[in-house]
Amino acid sequence: MIEARELSKVFSDKKRGDVRAVDRVSFTCVPGEIYGLLGANGAGKTTTLRMLATILAPTSGTAIVAGYDVVREPEKVRANIGFLSTATALYDRLTAFETVEYFGQLYGLDSARIKQRSDELFKALDMEEFRDRRCAKLSTGMKQKVSIARTLIHNPSVMIFDEPTSGLDVMTARSIIDFIRQCRDQGKTVIFSTHVMSEVEKLCDRIGIIHGGQLRTEGTLEEMRVRYRKVSLEEVFVEVSGDGR
Repeated sequence: MIEARELSKVFSDKKRGDVRAVDRVSFTCVPGEIYGLLGANGAGKTTTLRMLATILAPTSGTAIVAGYDVVREPEKVRANIGFLSTATALYDRLTAFETVEYFGQLYGLDSARIKQRSDELFKALDMEEFRDRRCAKLSTGMKQKVSIARTLIHNPSVMIFDEPTSGLDVMTARSIIDFIRQCRDQGKTVIFSTHVMSEVEKLCDRIGIIHGGQLRTEGTLEEMRVRYRKVSLEEVFVEVSGDGR
């Protein structure tokens, strides 16, 4: 599971001085659940996810991810999570399979296990058609599927998706959403970030809205509708991210 405990991150800026990007954020996400973390650009959402993935060290606070402390045991955290960000890049000369195979080797998997997991992922993500095609020749959607497969080759128990459908066509985005739902059904712990409100409404079991570095509200979609007397998540998001709470 994931348990964020008063996570904070302060960056130093020459012009603005100390900038508090994340301010004492706490929440939990349990196995078999998709937690949607929403926030506008600059709200602190991606910084929070990067601290959970040990890419950034917290200024204060900590988090327990897959049973390990992100501050004291970052290597163990990384061995048990899959983190997909919008900044993921691929090596053009490798094929889709070679890319996934390479990352399997980095995680210490033997050849038999890599083949087994690759076969599972390529089938689940409908990647068989371009399995042996070089990444330079792949479409944006195909590349995103390769990125997901390489992220999950070691079968992590915790998965963090930062805007995984950004820039994708409707059908590709839908297939990725279906795959994330399957991961939840397999009992994995999933954090999902997106700007597409309809994806959150269909996919997430609980939702947290972060604004100004602070977690302003969280709960199920129905709880938020009742709390803020709004019909849609978009209306709730606007209310929470504006002047009112």
